[in-house]
Amino acid sequence: MNTDDTSLTYKDAGVDIDKADTFIKDVSPLIKKTFRKEVLTDIGSFSALFRLDLTKFTEPVLVSGTDGVGTKLKIAFMTGKHDTIGIDLVAMCVNDVLTSGAEPLFFLDYLAVATLAPLTAREIVKGIAAGCTEAGCALIGGETAEMPGFYSNGEYDVAGFCVGAVNKPDIIDGSSIVESDVVIGLASSGLHSNGYSLARKLFFEIEGHTMDTFIPALGRTIGEELLTPTKIYVKAVLSLKSEVNIKGMAHITGGGITGNLPRVLPAGLGAFIDKSSWVAPAIFALIGKKGIISHDEMFRTFNMGIGYTIVVAREDAARAIEILYRAGQKAFPIGKIIEGNGVIYN
Repeated sequence: MNTDDTSLTYKDAGVDIDKADTFIKDVSPLIKKTFRKEVLTDIGSFSALFRLDLTKFTEPVLVSGTDGVGTKLKIAFMTGKHDTIGIDLVAMCVNDVLTSGAEPLFFLDYLAVATLAPLTAREIVKGIAAGCTEAGCALIGGETAEMPGFYSNGEYDVAGFCVGAVNKPDIIDGSSIVESDVVIGLASSGLHSNGYSLARKLFFEIEGHTMDTFIPALGRTIGEELLTPTKIYVKAVLSLKSEVNIKGMAHITGGGITGNLPRVLPAGLGAFIDKSSWVAPAIFALIGKKGIISHDEMFRTFNMGIGYTIVVAREDAARAIEILYRAGQKAFPIGKIIEGNGVIYN
């Protein structure tokens, strides 16, 4: 039997409970800034309570979504910059929930590390809080797990969970979409959080770049470009929803427009997309040229400059684009609904 002098502790095994407690206290002010009036519990509870506003949601339907950031995390590891990856995490979840017409209400995160590095973890949570503030949802809870021997030192994984609400009559599910409706594309900020396995292989394995390589076509380093946060569309789209009948929406993530837009179209309908109707960020042309990647592969791997699509009646399209611009969101009429299946490009 071990004596007190030789007995093992959890800390000896790589898990420092005291450090984790100190970390939670440190990030609490960041988290509390995201709270909405509906939040009923403070930080540290075993579960989080949220009181739904039944004066606003009279026929409430809860809408949930979960996602991660994928191998974009590798860019954060390579640059040592961790304050934007949390924005990506929130964006991937809230933009999905938004497609049903729901308002994101609260968010929970899961951060898994080998050994907790408080400064790095604080930067991650700082980004998550910033994303929640931008989306208007409360960072209501989370989990930080030290898992020594499971993750490599200096690396981590993050996952996010979002819950929103929409009144049942206001659910947007694509069922009212008809031929000749217009597809509006909302500009992306770059790669967002998809296609990074291909991008990393091209830039770092094939081209031999480092994070600090300045790319003239981009006007900045490749590291700066690849860490550009995913666009959060919540406030602009909810502003539009209050004024225009939105028939269907798609978050353009892995699979691109090709794979995501058809998910909201009724059977027998497809989409014709005019690629000349918007100018994609330079990163996409660079990837296509350097990697000699086909048109089809580019459009089913990357968002190609369109991070979100909205389908409206033809007579509502011009007004919808004007409203989106007033809300600070660049938007373009990029195509129309046609008889058929899938997506056809000009």
